[in-house]
Amino acid sequence: MDTKQRILDEALTLFSQKGYANVFVNDIAEKVGIKAPSLYKHYKNKQAIFDEIIDEMNHRFEANEHNMSINGTDPTIDAEIYKNMDEDHLVKLGNDLFAYFLHDSYTKRFRKMLTLEQFKDKELAKTYSSQYFDMPLTYQGMLLGLLVAQGFLVSDDVPVMTLQFYAPIYLLLTVCDRQPEREQEAIKLIEKHIRQFDKLYGRNF
Repeated sequence: MDTKQRILDEALTLFSQKGYANVFVNDIAEKVGIKAPSLYKHYKNKQAIFDEIIDEMNHRFEANEHNMSINGTDPTIDAEIYKNMDEDHLVKLGNDLFAYFLHDSYTKRFRKMLTLEQFKDKELAKTYSSQYFDMPLTYQGMLLGLLVAQGFLVSDDVPVMTLQFYAPIYLLLTVCDRQPEREQEAIKLIEKHIRQFDKLYGRNF
């Protein structure tokens, strides 16, 4: 791991432990084992580090999605992939994505940081809403909307349909953040949720 990447990794750990506002550039430099002037050669300030953390997290997520043979950025492509999945494959995909968000160290630390900071910093509260509400619902809404338009799913209210799919999964993720021992319970519920969603909205194979 090069110095620039180590700065991101140590900064994210500190942010997740102490909160963004309570971490200073000198703290990050000390954890990396360098002086603050050396850190500034890589990032001009703490905000630049934070912005790079978001970019890195999104890159890691995209790479993980590609490893699972889904696109993740183009709902038109994913709609075609989804239509060719049987229900068992869809359940496995749902559980794999859940496991990634729950266990990926980078993603987990980032979510913990935003959870700590959401009531202290309005901008970080917006980031939390963007990352875990607005962006997922927008993408999944486009994906499900395409499937409804193509007659593969049946719904007269795609936004509500999207919320019904996403909300239970994110709720279970937050439960497992607090109580990791409930992961197997969550996985079983996710499977039941996905199978019921298929029945509710009439997925046609």
